[in-house]
Amino acid sequence: MTVASPNDFQESLQPQGWLRYFSFSLDHKVIGLQYLVTGFIFYFIGGALAGVIRAELASPISDFVGRETYNEVLTLHGTVMIFLWIVPVVNGAFGNYLIPFYVGARDMAFPRLNAVAFWMIPPAGILLIGSYFITGAAQSGWTAYPPLSITTPALGQVVWIVSVLLLGGSSIFGGINFIATVLKLRRPGLKLMQLPMYCWAMLGTSILVVLSTPVLAGTLLLLSFDIVAHTGFFNPAMGGNVVVYQHLFWFYSHPAVYIMVLPAFGLVSEILPIHSRKPLFGYTTMVYSILAIVVLGLVVWAHHMFTSGTPPWMRLFFTIATSFIAVPTGIKFFNWLATLWGGKLALNSAMLFSCAFIVNFVFGGITGVALAQVPFDIHVHDTYFVVGHFHYIVYGGTVFVIFASIYHWYPKFTGRMLNEDLGRLHFLLTFLGFNLCFAPQHWLGLNGMPRRVAEYDPSFTTLNQISSVGALLMAISSLPFLYNVLVSAFRGEEAGDNPWNALTPEWLTSSPPPVENWIGEAPLVEHPYGYGVEEDTLSLEAATGRDLWGGAGRR
Repeated sequence: MTVASPNDFQESLQPQGWLRYFSFSLDHKVIGLQYLVTGFIFYFIGGALAGVIRAELASPISDFVGRETYNEVLTLHGTVMIFLWIVPVVNGAFGNYLIPFYVGARDMAFPRLNAVAFWMIPPAGILLIGSYFITGAAQSGWTAYPPLSITTPALGQVVWIVSVLLLGGSSIFGGINFIATVLKLRRPGLKLMQLPMYCWAMLGTSILVVLSTPVLAGTLLLLSFDIVAHTGFFNPAMGGNVVVYQHLFWFYSHPAVYIMVLPAFGLVSEILPIHSRKPLFGYTTMVYSILAIVVLGLVVWAHHMFTSGTPPWMRLFFTIATSFIAVPTGIKFFNWLATLWGGKLALNSAMLFSCAFIVNFVFGGITGVALAQVPFDIHVHDTYFVVGHFHYIVYGGTVFVIFASIYHWYPKFTGRMLNEDLGRLHFLLTFLGFNLCFAPQHWLGLNGMPRRVAEYDPSFTTLNQISSVGALLMAISSLPFLYNVLVSAFRGEEAGDNPWNALTPEWLTSSPPPVENWIGEAPLVEHPYGYGVEEDTLSLEAATGRDLWGGAGRR
């Protein structure tokens, strides 16, 4: 006789059907989708804020919103997009949904901590957005540099700090959970060097989160003391040091770029082999390049501070360290190209967004290497060149991969396919709009247009209007995407269990999966990218009792 565990009893008391997505669920799949939907809600809010920014910048005078309102909108846009959209989705959403499958586990290592980590996000977001309507939002940008953050309206800045502290706590809880799950919950017989690449990406990301996020939390606590208790940690009027704040802030906030980008590297490394029907090229070098990025990512923060009075030796060290980080990133780029080379490419929506990610990220990486050089950085520091570079990394890189991942894993989430014609329209509008919006900003920055201001020299008007047209195209691109996602959930073509004929573990169960992921024992997948290797496919078919090729023949 089987005795039910206390966890089974508690799970049986939770709401079923759609109601479970509004509850304190312990199922990693439900939590992953909660992260995903919540992240998209904030994405559309952040996108609306971006629309206000581009509408204001369509003319050189402050005529759409007032200067203070512009500063509030700018601060909210950056904070929402980083802390409430990209980080929760690439880490929390896909990490929660996929990592237990990839290690052969029934759930995350700490299910309750996992749920707590998610439920810290909605109140943080409501606090942040609500501050605009109730107290007045923070006006100091997402970096919150003192003395500006100390002298602007205090209540909005304090609410901003509380919100970011909640979001940072959520990230730390999630990072601890991912590390424990990957290292301790692997099914017997599964070795570290047999894990899908996304596991390595999340392991590296979680290490960065656990090491760097507490530094940001401590820094913001000290900043709140300066605002509320009138201490002098960073207030120069009381002997505080604003450069120390910059060091502490960027010790987190540059690794935060890799906290956003490394999971995207892992996700695209899962998508490309499946849709090119080839093994992932250079698995071992990809693993070590992730680890190299983790190490180097912690020692490059001061390249954001070349104009802050840094001594020559420090400039030289951080220039060299930043240039070196291009090496492991370049390894990944060439490995992705080698994976595509000679493959049987399926140019579906997931593949189009993935390939566009490679193009965008390479361009962003090139401008990043340029910014690592002190003379060039001093010339374009605090200009729209930095804005263009940053968006090519975090939007052209990470957000394009998020969309690729939606098109790839949507059949797993819902059991239905997305419409490919609408997907290709979404891709075309997004790709054209993105490049039209952010490519001109490099030229604006080279010619000296400062960022974070609502008014500018009239000679920059034409390029700003082109950029605003690109932003409008990006906004329009959301319409076919939303329609596709919502309608396909009810009327989309049934996907079957494994529509891509993939070998990674999440596709070796039903779509959507059962509560505990598999009926029976989890399959042992030693070669998740074994496309074209007959014996690997045959052994998986024998283990799962499934025809992974769907009768279509082996290739």
